[in-house]
Amino acid sequence: MRYIFAFWAAPMALFWGWFYLSLNDMNFGYVMLTRQLHDFVFQLYGQMLGIDPAIIPGMVAKACIFDGFLLMAIWAFRRRREIWDWVRRRQSGPIPFDRLNRVTEAGPKLPAE
Repeated sequence: MRYIFAFWAAPMALFWGWFYLSLNDMNFGYVMLTRQLHDFVFQLYGQMLGIDPAIIPGMVAKACIFDGFLLMAIWAFRRRREIWDWVRRRQSGPIPFDRLNRVTEAGPKLPAE
């Protein structure tokens, strides 16, 4: 499953890294990071899809969020037994007295007190 997350996250990091750098024209001397290429790419995609190029980044962001939730749902489904056991342990009963006492007891006395 970690490979699936890696193969999903790597292109997302590359795309959003390129998007941020080219949107703000931080090109470091590379043509692929210029604002002109950024505008050209989204203009080209807008013409191919027949939509306004300004809404394409929002559409891509929604798709990335949907994909992320889908991957998390698959991960949770695969680990449903461990998750259910964790929830059951959390709701199993009261906290043991010694553990509760350690948390609520007064701390060390300071010399100035």
